[in-house]
Amino acid sequence: MPQKPDTVAAPPTRLLVLDVDGTITNSRHEVTTATCEAVARIRAAGIRVVLATGRRYRDTLPVATRLGVSGPLITASGALVKRSTDHATLARAEFGPGTLEGVVADIVAAGHEPVLYSDSFADGFDFHCRSLTVAQATGRDESTATSPVISGLSEYLERNRDLAQVVPDLHRNVPPGVFAGFAMGSHRAMLNLEQSLHENFPGKLSLHTIRSPRYLNWMCEIAPVGVTKWSGVMALADEWGILAAEICAVGDDVNDLPMIRAAGLGIAMGNAQPEVLAAADRVVGRQDEDGLVDVAELLVGSR
Repeated sequence: MPQKPDTVAAPPTRLLVLDVDGTITNSRHEVTTATCEAVARIRAAGIRVVLATGRRYRDTLPVATRLGVSGPLITASGALVKRSTDHATLARAEFGPGTLEGVVADIVAAGHEPVLYSDSFADGFDFHCRSLTVAQATGRDESTATSPVISGLSEYLERNRDLAQVVPDLHRNVPPGVFAGFAMGSHRAMLNLEQSLHENFPGKLSLHTIRSPRYLNWMCEIAPVGVTKWSGVMALADEWGILAAEICAVGDDVNDLPMIRAAGLGIAMGNAQPEVLAAADRVVGRQDEDGLVDVAELLVGSR
């Protein structure tokens, strides 16, 4: 396993935090038997395992079940923490007064569609959007559109249409309880949107642009300031009496950077983005090489 030079060894790990897409799942979006066995080995050694993902809570549950991991799940890149055993909400981010309304207006003005997450698992839906047909929301003729911006979001809405609550005037009537959201489009368009929102709402937002792992295009993910996977991790670790130095975090994309940098041991998958590879203390095998087997060997191989 590659290793950064001059890395100071972390104290024994008590909590392992795992990203999902690109870390637990392979490039076919599968959780392999080898990965399940690696996680079981880690848990058997007395190390807590928590998932921290950009996915929605409902979409994270099958992965946790497959791994045999119960308890809190850190979802929406840290904006929502729920307990999988009874679906109770343990932590939910909140935007400052007027911030989300301004963000949604800016997204629409830039020609994109806002998708807003709500803590509505019990109500049978996960997010709000203006329409399930992007062309209807934007007024464009999708039958002749060639823009990947349209096809990417259309794919998302089509796959998740049963989990959407349509609010046609979402840009004027933002529902209560929204804790995070995103827009989707080309890489350049999402970087431009991220920069614009950063400038228009200084000190109010947590923003990052990532490649959507299961859909076309890129996502500009939006949450209240200070909300990251690491903030979700520490909310749980403080309750459990676990220090940052006793945490190992594993991931592959830019929304994993805060936890990889702050954890006592930060591990990048071999398929990670260059920034993540540079920030990590260790690099293990790629997602299609069952890299979590390397993590298990690193954490418990000598126990």
